[in-house]
Amino acid sequence: MAKKIKVLIVDDSALVRQTLADILSSDPEIEVMGAAADPFAAVSKMEEQVPDVITLDVEMPRMDGITFLRKIMTQHPIPVVICSTLTGEGAETTLKALEYGAVDIIQKPKVGTKQFLEESKVRVCDAVKAASQARLKPLSRMVQAMHKMTADAVLPPPTTRAMAETTEKMVVVGASTGGTEALRIVLQAMPLDCPALAIVQHMPENFTAAFASRLDSICRISVREARDGDSMLRGHALIAPGNRHMLLKRSGARYYVQVKDGPMVARHRPSVDVLFRSAARYAGGNSIGVIMTGMGDDGARGMKEMHDQGAFTIAQDQETCVVYGMPQEAVKLGAVDKVGSLQEIPREIIKAVNR
Repeated sequence: MAKKIKVLIVDDSALVRQTLADILSSDPEIEVMGAAADPFAAVSKMEEQVPDVITLDVEMPRMDGITFLRKIMTQHPIPVVICSTLTGEGAETTLKALEYGAVDIIQKPKVGTKQFLEESKVRVCDAVKAASQARLKPLSRMVQAMHKMTADAVLPPPTTRAMAETTEKMVVVGASTGGTEALRIVLQAMPLDCPALAIVQHMPENFTAAFASRLDSICRISVREARDGDSMLRGHALIAPGNRHMLLKRSGARYYVQVKDGPMVARHRPSVDVLFRSAARYAGGNSIGVIMTGMGDDGARGMKEMHDQGAFTIAQDQETCVVYGMPQEAVKLGAVDKVGSLQEIPREIIKAVNR
């Protein structure tokens, strides 16, 4: 029998600790080794047994989660998943955790509809499993399975060759675990006249706007959270809002994005498969697809559809991925034209534009 993933829950709310413990314990691949109300209690438990993954609240008494995270990543790196309810300005604080080495962000589960609770279980357990596979560097860095929907649930597959090419190239990008820092590296390397980018990064709602704003402040190009109907413009990147799908659409020579609700696809919303399928259908050979670090296979099938429609496709290599899952699955499907490091991807995008 495979070794279970040992998880330590750190949160000052007894209700949250119990809810997370119930969710994680319901997955046969995960074992909750303990729960702590603050970082000091967590350290005591870690002296007895070292967890494989820590779920960590941001706001706690005696020591905040960010300070604790920095100590962990400096002294003994352990994969950490930030579990937060923070929104607005607080989301900026939570995003700092990603800079300090946290692997992922999840929203605290809360009481809701049956569908909401089931989706919350999937997100929490998948985040912990992905974190357990993450390759970390010191800072100087089974619930019952839901039916795994495909992009058919949001958009029918392309049946004919996409519309004739225009002079503009569209870039679509998908990333998950480890993707926030990977996207920073790629977008900071983009020139002001780069092609328009539409990006799906698996991230909870309320965090994508702050994430986009952070990138906008440190990149030459414009970066913001997408709104329904936004045009795809050179020198601009649009990031799909958390918990909503984003599609690339076309009207005449104009490309724009559609932001819409829908079921989880490949266990995610937004889904990379949905974005990539829309690119295959509406841009075809006029598009460039990039799939980056993350667990699972979201985006692999969509990239194959893009590839079959004449798009140029790029996958991040294993060496620079935090989790080599999504790119690996795309490579296995024969969907990838070029495999490159994180540092090579911006150059490959520009080269593809000029082909």
